[in-house]
Amino acid sequence: MLLTQHRTNPGGCWTWLVKALAGRGRVAAELAGIQSTSPDPRVRATACDLLGLVSEVHEQAREDAATLLISLLETEVDGDVHWSIARALGATGDPRAIPVLVRLARHDDSDVRHRVACSLPAAIGDAVDGPGVDALVGLCADPDREVRNWATFGLGWQTNADGDLVRQVLRERTADGYSEVREEGVRGLARRRDPGALPLLAGMLAQESAHVMSFDAAAFLGDPALLPLLEKFDPADRGVADALRECDPVLRARRDAFASTLFDALHARLPEAEIALYAERFEIGLHLDVALPPHGGQPAQWWVDGLMAHAGGDPEMAAQFVIRDLSAGPTVGV
Repeated sequence: MLLTQHRTNPGGCWTWLVKALAGRGRVAAELAGIQSTSPDPRVRATACDLLGLVSEVHEQAREDAATLLISLLETEVDGDVHWSIARALGATGDPRAIPVLVRLARHDDSDVRHRVACSLPAAIGDAVDGPGVDALVGLCADPDREVRNWATFGLGWQTNADGDLVRQVLRERTADGYSEVREEGVRGLARRRDPGALPLLAGMLAQESAHVMSFDAAAFLGDPALLPLLEKFDPADRGVADALRECDPVLRARRDAFASTLFDALHARLPEAEIALYAERFEIGLHLDVALPPHGGQPAQWWVDGLMAHAGGDPEMAAQFVIRDLSAGPTVGV
């Protein structure tokens, strides 16, 4: 019989045997499929957990796992199994799971709603609207603070959804009674470059200590007014250096000049290449794409700030690094 486990003990539920079994791929998926019809809800829940673990380590198994998990909800009545279905569907990242997760978002059990809030962003993917986003918006106002926390994190940080309603919801969360939800609300607004996040963030940074979420938010806003508040923090701490760089006009200008010279150096060395410098709306910094004919297709990609640091600020050396990477094969990020 399949080993059983329970959601109330997340720290110890993933036994080494279940993890090892998940690594068997097809065999594990077949066993989970068989056990998913067990009369014992503990076995059914563990079968769903196993399908989630298989999906995490075997991409080719995700579609079949999602199909089975979606079908299971049609007859399932046990709350623990609902929790396991929601978790496993998040591991599949399958957009077909959205209607199931939307249904579970209305579950009486806050643990299940919490798991839905964690899983929805993976199913939503690049979508910017639709029922999955609407469900996250609703969960942002959940009575349970951890559901609100994860829903606000998912909506604000993990999806690219935007618009008046999304910003209104994030703005409401900045007044939440739970500090982590407030910080997620501010960070979500800042990631959308909403100027209303600036005074809220300044108040957080004025405190003696600040969470990494506040540094993330500062990096996205890139406002020089935040520099005096940021300079009291250690640049070695996570997120601080990025925030300082994005908020400092001098450092940004230095980065931009490096990127421009790098572009020219690459164009001189690779005149046949398609080269692009760009900024992503929901990311910080600049990115470099280079596509070499006759390959075309997916270009190799680098983060300019990473290249700049790796090359010690020398764009000519950075160009050499790019050419070396291109000769070695497809590259994503430096």
